[in-house]
This record gives sequence, C-alpha cells and structure tokens, in this order.
Amino acid sequence: MTMNAPQRMPAMSDARIAEVLTFETPEILAGHAADWMVGLARGSGQRFSVCLAGGATPRRLYELLAAGPRCDEFPWPDTHWFWGDERFVPPDHPRSNFRMAREALLCRAPVPRANIHAIPTQDVALEVAAARYEAELRHFYDARPAPEDHHLFDVTLLGLGEDGHVASLFPAMAATDERVRWVVSAVAAGGEPRVTLTRPALDRSRHVAFLVTGAAKRAAVARAWAGDQSLPVARLEPTGDVHWFVDQAAAPPRDGDATE
Repeated sequence: MTMNAPQRMPAMSDARIAEVLTFETPEILAGHAADWMVGLARGSGQRFSVCLAGGATPRRLYELLAAGPRCDEFPWPDTHWFWGDERFVPPDHPRSNFRMAREALLCRAPVPRANIHAIPTQDVALEVAAARYEAELRHFYDARPAPEDHHLFDVTLLGLGEDGHVASLFPAMAATDERVRWVVSAVAAGGEPRVTLTRPALDRSRHVAFLVTGAAKRAAVARAWAGDQSLPVARLEPTGDVHWFVDQAAAPPRDGDATE
C-alpha cells in the first residue's frame, strides 16, 4: 500500500486545518475509511450519528463496513444513519441514494430500523419533504445526551463533484447561501428535483470526511484546497475536524509529499 503521511493544511473557507491522506487506489481508500469509522464509533461510548453520501466511493466504504470483522466490531444498535441529500425519486429507484445505502450497508448489517432516518420522497410534496426532514434533524439534535455538545453528526461523509458541489449544493445555487434552514429543496442541472442539507447542517459535525477518487476530480480538489469561494465545498465551515481521503489520481501535487 502506498499512502502519504498525514499532512495538515488549510482546506476550507475559514482556513480550518485539515488532515489529508492520499491512497494508491480507491479500494485502499475505502478500507482505510471503514477502519477509521469503526474506530470512531467504538470509541464514542454513546449514541453515534452518521450522515451518508451517495456515489461509487462511499458505496464501497458501506460494503466494507457491512462485511467481515468490521461488521462484528461496529456498534450498530447505537448508530443512527442520515443522508446529506436525496434525489426526489421513490426509495427503490436506481438513482436513489437511500437505495444505494440500503443495498450496500443497511440490509447487510444488523441496523435497527428505528435508527434509519431516510429523507421522505413518496406521497409528499418536495417542499414538505424538506421541512419534515429538517424537523426530524432538529428533534434528533435536541435529544442529544450532552446538551453542551453542539454537533448534529459525529461523522459527515461527503463526495465532491467535478464542479465543486457537495451534497446537492451546486455552484450559483441559492441554497448554497442558506444560513438558517437545515434542509431545503433544490433543483440540479437538468431540472432534477432534490432535497439537500444546507451548510448549517453539514457544518455541524464532529468529523467531516471527504472521499474523492479519480483524475476528473483533481481540479476541483485543487480549487477547494485553494479556498475558491465559487465552489460550494470551499464555503463550508465545519465546527469539527476535516479529513480528506483522496486517491492518487484525484490528488493535486503538493510540496513535501512523501510516501510510507
């Protein structure tokens, strides 16, 4: 395995310091991220909450969490699962983020049904779906075991689009500037309706982890690390720690890179 030693570098709009790990392949990246999540969940000692991302790289992470010794070690009864965004399609639709997570993780591991908090997409209007999901998030937040803990999620997993979008917050979209609501409706390119968490919700995480693979993402990663404010990803201001897990194809050149 080839992996760059952890480095500390500015990555977000407020110049927060981030951990950056570079892996030889997406498979190695997914395995490391799975081990990292198991360690965080086991060390929590209390209710643990995860905000899931869509996409191919997170899917492999989910599959690894649900298999072998990782599945045996993970504290499933204490962990709650949420989504950062969802296409407004039925939950069994091929493009549903819920369906992907269910097939890769939730139906393979012993996850209590009550711990699955999916974005509603059936028999409800788009704006109502966003309002209902925000109400669910705020209820979960208000029920924190430690009132002084200001985090909604313990881990927020995020991918990165070639255009710098995260969740369903796309460049020049009004939802990117939302500072009050936690969940809004959004219309992506091509007119596809979606429900997405906003910056106030995505930022409210103990750990934000970006999972990025492929050469097509390299330019977006470089712009994000440079703090390009035209990209939604660069405008996040997480209250917790930021981690970038990237494969070698997606990693821009950095001074002082060294392999272990």
